[in-house]
Amino acid sequence: MRPTRNTAGIAHENGGIEGPHGHLKRAIADALLMRATSDFPDLAAYWCFIDEIVGRQNARHAKRIDSERAALQDLPDRRTCDYEQVTVRVTSSGGFTLRKVFYTVPSRLIGHRLRVRLHDDRLEVFIGGTHLMALPRGRAHPSGRHDQVVDYRHVIHSLRKKPMALLNLVYRDRLFPRAAYRRTFEALLETLPDRQACRVMVDLLALAHDRGCEAELAAHLAADLEARRLPDMAALRTRFAPDPARVPHVTVRLVPLDTYDALVGIGQTGDAA
Repeated sequence: MRPTRNTAGIAHENGGIEGPHGHLKRAIADALLMRATSDFPDLAAYWCFIDEIVGRQNARHAKRIDSERAALQDLPDRRTCDYEQVTVRVTSSGGFTLRKVFYTVPSRLIGHRLRVRLHDDRLEVFIGGTHLMALPRGRAHPSGRHDQVVDYRHVIHSLRKKPMALLNLVYRDRLFPRAAYRRTFEALLETLPDRQACRVMVDLLALAHDRGCEAELAAHLAADLEARRLPDMAALRTRFAPDPARVPHVTVRLVPLDTYDALVGIGQTGDAA
């Protein structure tokens, strides 16, 4: 193949690429109109939607693609670099801001510099050469307003020390892992004083974190909301407490102290010899 170059600033010379790209964008817009909604349950559903449209367009070129495929070589052993790498510092608020999106991380990382591999759908976080975690990628609002990607497990230990911080937390709505938690907090604020409502809500999040019962607890809170009653922390702690039958019984056998006296005696005998 012989490479060619386009003249800088002459847009119409990009027609070989821009034309098909425009056709694909119009096809997606038409499919969304036929679908009657642009809402998708998750990112995977949107990917399937795009793959279906691209597959229909490529079907018209199936014979040409098959002829090219016979001349293709094997793929490389390693995947190409499909991410952008940036360095961020974790602030005292327990997170970092990247591309107008605030991400929370465990509080033990405050003050550390992290390497972030920015993919299209996720962030791979490293400290030095050690992989720490993967975070879902957030997007700033079309208006330019910042957004947040928050995991309550990262900040629950700090909230335990200062529960009232929950009341005016900037990313409070993103903190709740499920809708039942948010609705429960709204009901608590309507019924209880602010301090007590924050304390109960933080205890609920801590219970979900400590016992690993986020989904089960959310179902129980939804039932309480339907019955128009507030959560009973004592009853919830009992309900989601560890099953005594599953807790292993550990027997510790202590060594008799006179055994150490015998060892001392052996050492003294060796010294004398």
